[in-house]
Amino acid sequence: MKEIIKDEYLDLLCEAILSLKDSKEVHSFLCDVCSNAELKAITQRLVVAKMLSEDCVYNKIIEETGASTATISRVNKSLEHGADGYKLVLSRLENK
Repeated sequence: MKEIIKDEYLDLLCEAILSLKDSKEVHSFLCDVCSNAELKAITQRLVVAKMLSEDCVYNKIIEETGASTATISRVNKSLEHGADGYKLVLSRLENK
């Protein structure tokens, strides 16, 4: 498992996200704190992770998301050897 970065600034960001009450507040916060390119990259990675967890092949993921093979490989590596954040989120989204 990947080592989780811990510092006071990351903790502040985590606490800020946890303080938000609903998806509208999260959306507003993310739009303020991230550039459009950063938001696109983050959302693309989440979609790639979802598709990989559904056993989609790289070509289909590239076609549907526009992600590069490097991005897909990086997300796949996180799914296999990361901090299990993707797995946790995807599991919770699946159970909604």
